[in-house]
Order: sequence, then C-alpha cells, then structure tokens
Amino acid sequence: MQSAIVPEPPTPVLGPPLVDVEAVELCEICRGARHERFASGYDYELETCRNLWWFVRCSNCGHVWLHPRPAVTALKTIYPPSYYAYSYDEQIGAVARWGKSTLDRLKLSGILRQLERRPRSYLDVGCGNGRFLKVMAERGVAKSSLYGLELDASVVAKLSAEGFQVHCERVESCESIPSGGIDLITMFHVIEHLDNPARVIERLASWLAPGGVLALETPNIDSWDARLFQTHYWGGYHIPRHWHLFNPETLTQLLTRAGLEVNAVRYQTGHSFWLYSLHHRLKYGRRQRPGLARWFDPFTNLAPLLAATGFDIVRSRLGFKTSAMLVLATKPK
Repeated sequence: MQSAIVPEPPTPVLGPPLVDVEAVELCEICRGARHERFASGYDYELETCRNLWWFVRCSNCGHVWLHPRPAVTALKTIYPPSYYAYSYDEQIGAVARWGKSTLDRLKLSGILRQLERRPRSYLDVGCGNGRFLKVMAERGVAKSSLYGLELDASVVAKLSAEGFQVHCERVESCESIPSGGIDLITMFHVIEHLDNPARVIERLASWLAPGGVLALETPNIDSWDARLFQTHYWGGYHIPRHWHLFNPETLTQLLTRAGLEVNAVRYQTGHSFWLYSLHHRLKYGRRQRPGLARWFDPFTNLAPLLAATGFDIVRSRLGFKTSAMLVLATKPK
C-alpha cells in the first residue's frame, strides 16, 4: 500500500467501545490492490465507537473506500435504535419536514421527465416510510406494481397492509422482484452503505425492463465542501457508516460494468454535509468550540439548514458540482 501523509485527528471521546473490524484490500471498481490513505476520522455524529477510521483511495481508478471497516458483528452498535434514518421525520420540525417533502417531489418529478415512457412499475430500494411509493401511487401506478425493499420489519408490515409490494430483504438475496420487469428503480443514499455495491448494481440491472431507468443518488467526493474538509471532517463521510464514496467517473464505471448506459448526472442539495462538516470541525477540531458547533446541527437549527439548502440550489443551477449527485442510467433495449 502506498501511504500519503494524512495526519490523525484529535481523539474526540474515550467512552464508547472499540468495535471489531475487517480489512478491505481490493478496490470495488477495478479490483486493484494499490491504494493510499485519503482521510481519517471518528464517529463524530453518534459517537457509537472510539475506533479511528481511515478512508483509502485506489491508486488506479481513484475510488475511495473505508479500510478497514466495521465487521458484521459491529452493525448493531454503529446503527443504534436511535439512528436518524429510522425516525427522520420525527426528529425534524414541521417546516424542515415540509421542505424535505417538497425537494423529494421535485427530485422524483425531474427523474420522471427523463423517462421515454410513463413507468408502469417502480421499485424503491431502501424505501423507508414509503414516501416515494405513495407519490407514484398518486401518479396512477397500481400498488400491485409498486415495490419496495426495506430492512425495518415494522415499516414493511405497515406498507404491505396498505397494498404495496414491500419486502424485508436485501438486494443481494431478494427473490421477490420480477426479473426484467421494472421500468424505474430508485436508490437514494443507499449504495454508500453497502459492502458490495458492484453486486447490488448488477442485480438491479437484471430487474430493469429493457429501456428501464436506474436513478441513484449518493455523496460526491468531487465537490467543493468535500475538498475543503477532506482530511477529517467532511459530513459526507458519515464515519463509519459510509463504506464507499464515489465521484461521477467512478460511479459511471460501476454502472457501465453492469451493462447500463449513463444518461445524466445531476447535482442535488448537500445541505446536511455542509452543516455536519462545520459542526465536526468546530466540535472536534484542534480549536474546539462546542457552543458554536451546536448552531450547525441540521436537526436543531432551521436557519443554517435553509441557508445551506439555498446555497446548493443556486450552485447547482449555475452548473457547479455539489456534494450529492443523482445519476440516471438506462438498460439498453
């Protein structure tokens, strides 16, 4: 391994446990074994463990991944019951919830405008509370053709009772989705959490109908804030829960290898990444200012959240790359 000089950050806390880890020597994109240290940090958001974590960058293709990463035995520790994704709508205020719902609808409308035909079937991977499934139902897609995958069994039971085809399964082992029968698949901020994204993309491609579209959103390491906070504190690292980080080129390689054709790369708002980056540096940096850091918690302060959202909307409209990219890829007819 080639090592770049990446300094270790200050140790933030000593209370949480050390968790088991496993090595990930090979690049997921090109299977190369040569890499260099790219960034380091701790679990700044939840403080579930006190391990020091390293991101490495492939010397061949530039892909970035966590090495070593948490072992399977550590997953319940790093994803505690209080993890925000399990109860996001309950943790934010009414105005922020309305804003997020509006952005979600605009995002889905933009995706639908890119399709050559109106989708008759739809799958949302990591469907959460089913908000995108419900939007598609409002647009006239039959619930019998609206599929979702989600690992929260209670959510799956509720959505299934409403008539949606939702399954508590992982993509890698799921047998409930019709092969070659889905017109549109969305996967929003899921791929960065996976241990084997290449295998997942291949499976999704097999589920797409000819001419079907995969819309995939994930953090973008080729962005201003990612470079500004690269060494330790970028919010998009979400240490240690993000295991793979992409830029448009490496994600295009992954999709092309699965037989898909990339049609568009769009840039979405990365407001939470901006806020967490500032929060982490202020709270855990060498000149710590925890009082000021609290102002940049995206769950408790609406004004910075709105400012960061507006900033990224303007930047994306002007053609700048933001820290959240939405890639649209089509399965050839």
